[in-house]
Amino acid sequence: MNVVTDVDFGCEARQSELELREDLAAAFRMAVRFGWHESVGNHFSAAVSEDGSKFLMNPKWRHFSEVKASDLLLLGANDDTVMEGPYAPDPSAWCIHGTVHRMNPKARVLFHCHPPNATALATLQDPGMKPIDLNTARFFGKVAIDLGFGGMADEAEEGRRIAQTLSDKPVLIMGNHGISISATTVPEAFESLYFFERAAETLLKAYATGQPLAVMSDNLAAKTAAEWEPYVGMGYAHFDYWKRELDRTEPDYRD
Repeated sequence: MNVVTDVDFGCEARQSELELREDLAAAFRMAVRFGWHESVGNHFSAAVSEDGSKFLMNPKWRHFSEVKASDLLLLGANDDTVMEGPYAPDPSAWCIHGTVHRMNPKARVLFHCHPPNATALATLQDPGMKPIDLNTARFFGKVAIDLGFGGMADEAEEGRRIAQTLSDKPVLIMGNHGISISATTVPEAFESLYFFERAAETLLKAYATGQPLAVMSDNLAAKTAAEWEPYVGMGYAHFDYWKRELDRTEPDYRD
């Protein structure tokens, strides 16, 4: 099994890996605060190599509230022996994250979880994110939908389909399952998950009224989505706030 503890990427790269470990560990703790976690399942990962084939991921069945930077496994997406060792990840985690990192190097960070509202949206016959306000329109043209649910997502073909369907989109709604978020950095993935969960909540509440939705035109939705782009720094400021909060209350995430 390729669990790497010391990789010679150079001093600067090693520091970057340490920072990445801390950011990813912080994201697990934040997920608990927002109620996005589920028992001891679900998984977040982040690539450390240029080609995405070496990536960090949480250990099997470790509660998100206990994940520390040093706990994260460094795995090789092309290593066929990963599932044979004592530190093998969750089969579903390996199926999804190993395949995405192997097939899509641009997906530097991948969050897969079952937050309540996004998961409820994924159970609808039409789980698309309708642009009805600022937050829902943020994702216009940026969501892939996989309606090929085949169970626990622990088979190779399931992983390939998920990776291919995600492609270059930042959000994958996994029908009858949950959601996956792809991003370049951990703060960007966190912010996308934060806003998608809020957007799903708004859409579900609007559906629940039984009234017709005021869906934006494609042109207006595309304009609104584009207007979000200059606000990328907002996500980093938001993530930094929660890291400061963790430093005050759960500083062991950095250990």
